[in-house]
Amino acid sequence: MTGRRLTRSTLLPRLLPRPVRTGALAAGAVVACASLAAGCGVVPGVSGGSGDDTITVMTWAPQDTRATNKPGMPALAQAYARWINSRGGINGRRINVLTCNEKNDNVTAARCARRAVQEHAVAVVGSYSQHTDSFMPTLEGAGIPYIGGYGITTDEFTSPLSYPVNGGQPTLLAGLGRTLADTCGPVTLVRPDTIAGDQLPPLLDSGLKAGGHALSGDQRAAEDATAYGGQAQRALQRTTTDPAEQGCVVPALGDRTNTFMDSFRRARADYPEVRTATVLGSVDQTTIDASGGASGPYEGSYVTGWYPAASDARWNPMKKVIKQEAFGDNRIDAADAGVQTTWIAYTVFQQVVESIGDGEVSADTVSDALDGGLKVTTGGLTPTLRWKFQDELAAVGFPRLVNANVTLQVVKDGRLVAAREGFTDVTKTLRDADPA
Repeated sequence: MTGRRLTRSTLLPRLLPRPVRTGALAAGAVVACASLAAGCGVVPGVSGGSGDDTITVMTWAPQDTRATNKPGMPALAQAYARWINSRGGINGRRINVLTCNEKNDNVTAARCARRAVQEHAVAVVGSYSQHTDSFMPTLEGAGIPYIGGYGITTDEFTSPLSYPVNGGQPTLLAGLGRTLADTCGPVTLVRPDTIAGDQLPPLLDSGLKAGGHALSGDQRAAEDATAYGGQAQRALQRTTTDPAEQGCVVPALGDRTNTFMDSFRRARADYPEVRTATVLGSVDQTTIDASGGASGPYEGSYVTGWYPAASDARWNPMKKVIKQEAFGDNRIDAADAGVQTTWIAYTVFQQVVESIGDGEVSADTVSDALDGGLKVTTGGLTPTLRWKFQDELAAVGFPRLVNANVTLQVVKDGRLVAAREGFTDVTKTLRDADPA
């Protein structure tokens, strides 16, 4: 189909060989500098012994675009750097956080990656981009690990240098489908008309099938539209075919989900009662408040997420850092899944650097630590994380997916609260998914 955005979504893994290590080259450069003893500075982003240099990392996300925007992610990364540096850094090493607006654009995303290489970043941490095809080869060629991407593309679960902290869209859709199988009649998905959006229907359907149900409709929509009246009408028509069963509409349009819900609210008056459900990232507490709270269209909606509800005490350390280092910065919303992902990604990075001790901190040593079986804890926000290629999910294209847990929340009296305690592991559901 012409005019569709070419973001990678194939469920087949792209298992690339590990890139040639650059550590030997860096070591050679240091020796050359020592022998020449003239004009050679320390390589930025590479740290030797504890306390002797600053560690450079990068965080990127789209800002000020017509589609999904995540300005809170780089803003939190900078707040984290201010906080950790005020405490003496990590093992005495200060953190220098570079940020980049990737503009939801493949060319700009590639530029962000090239800048990470040029600035000798040891990792890209806690970032969002749909354009992994544009930037991942650059990171792989330079050996730079990608820690804690948002999980919106399949490359994040296949690249040997990707270290995801959540299960991305696959787990959210599979978990939501399993829940709706027990509560809904006909189910219609409304999703972006992009190649990235093409992977969503089989994932939602895998959860529905696990509960003996099936997806009734797959409604495509432009991800940057300003109204969705036609899509709302068609979704309602598909889900109200049986008056005896309450249908469910699942909008998964990122930042444009609320725009869809405005159109949906106007259209639903002419149809039987229909329930809505979605995934975290397409709706959060701010969205619910802006749409009318308890009287809005999200009331009663199920929402699957990767992490505990924003009100959970396990988020208090992050909230304390935001209050201390970014008070009044309205880009940072503690309930935003992107902000939460960035916090967890930097939690991972901190433990990686601590595990290296007094040794050199470089892209190579960071990825070596992660590949060496390092176990990372996140204060209960995720299960213990450990990255190795996973045989369980390799068959369906997700060999790097190490956290298949989801939480279930519900909008009750206008508040997004936990609908079920603890996490649900959807590994088996994903393993049974049909990517065809």
